[in-house]
Amino acid sequence: MKLVFIYGKPATGKLTVARELAALTGYKLFHNHQTVDLLLSVFEFGSPPFVELREQIWLSVFEQAAKARLNGLIFTFAPETTVRKTFVDRAIDIVAGAGSRVHFVELTCPMKEVYRRIDNKSRRNTGKLTSHEEYERLEAAGVFNTAHMPKADLTVDTAKLKPAEAAQQIAKGLSLPRVTA
Repeated sequence: MKLVFIYGKPATGKLTVARELAALTGYKLFHNHQTVDLLLSVFEFGSPPFVELREQIWLSVFEQAAKARLNGLIFTFAPETTVRKTFVDRAIDIVAGAGSRVHFVELTCPMKEVYRRIDNKSRRNTGKLTSHEEYERLEAAGVFNTAHMPKADLTVDTAKLKPAEAAQQIAKGLSLPRVTA
């Protein structure tokens, strides 16, 4: 199994590109907000039980997907300060322990484009961050710092590409299979 670990700051197009990549490759898509939304129904964001359970769910899905020998799994991730620094290393270890590999893909986008996208209807419909002011506050506080992430196998600027083109670039760059119609 290949785990395609797509990460980036808010509004860089992680879920949109991941959906295109899943359609292109036939890989399953496990996006960050599936777990976050589940846990927010019970716990405050960033609370100890929220952080613990979020990580347990993410890692359990990776482990079971690798054990099930899925061809591939796409995971979207927004690095932020409530995620424990050990999470990424644990994910790599779990996937590698099952004989699989993690491929890191960083999506980037100039701030001007982030601000254009941040209050997009699709973001509002999924409960994502949509406030320019809140984004600026969190960014200034270092909440979205990606310095602790492993070096990306591939970096894609989503301001320059349509989502389907970004997915094509990722599939080509990582030598991922294509679904035949």
